Amino acid sequence: MPPVRLFIADALELVAEGLRSWLRDQPDLVIVGHATTGQALLDALPNNPVDVVLLEVSLPVLDGIDTMKRLRASFPEVKVLAHSTLKEIEYVNSMRIEGAAGYLVKGGSRDELIVALRTVLEGGEYLSEAARRSVEQGYAFTEKRMDGEYIGLTVREREIIRLVALERTNGEIAEALFISEDTVKTHRKNLMTKLNVRSTAGLVKYALDRRWV
Repeated sequence: MPPVRLFIADALELVAEGLRSWLRDQPDLVIVGHATTGQALLDALPNNPVDVVLLEVSLPVLDGIDTMKRLRASFPEVKVLAHSTLKEIEYVNSMRIEGAAGYLVKGGSRDELIVALRTVLEGGEYLSEAARRSVEQGYAFTEKRMDGEYIGLTVREREIIRLVALERTNGEIAEALFISEDTVKTHRKNLMTKLNVRSTAGLVKYALDRRWV
């Protein structure tokens, strides 16, 4: 059997080198490439057929969630294992909704990485214990369904959260997007509900975590 082809998408070369070292003794797993941005990953895949992608959520230029959405559309046969320090429910569920077969929180062991990769490759789903706890705790404080439907953000909501993170006032956001201030306020309220945050600071953190600003 030919070895499984793995592509790493992570902003840090150091992370990729560490993963190469960890997987060096797995003869049936071969790392065929490394991209530091989501767009670079998408550009590389047509010329580098792979079986599985280890995808960081906080990628610059095009974040992991948007990258995952495009991967599912253009390369539906490729398995994806999300890999991140972020373990909050909105990131875990967003990646799962967009098609990731697993979510591995960084900081775990080499053995966990190998188990997660093999689980995903065999058609299963893998969630790190930290990610699983985050999802369970998140649903303990919301009436939303376990399918995570509430996580998805509309294009307009993404525009607004970026402007909030850039410290724009409601009036400035309304002017920039050609909507009323009341509409902006409604969007902000809905965003806090969707993302399970209680303040503007929570919205800003969400945007910063995804490197939107």
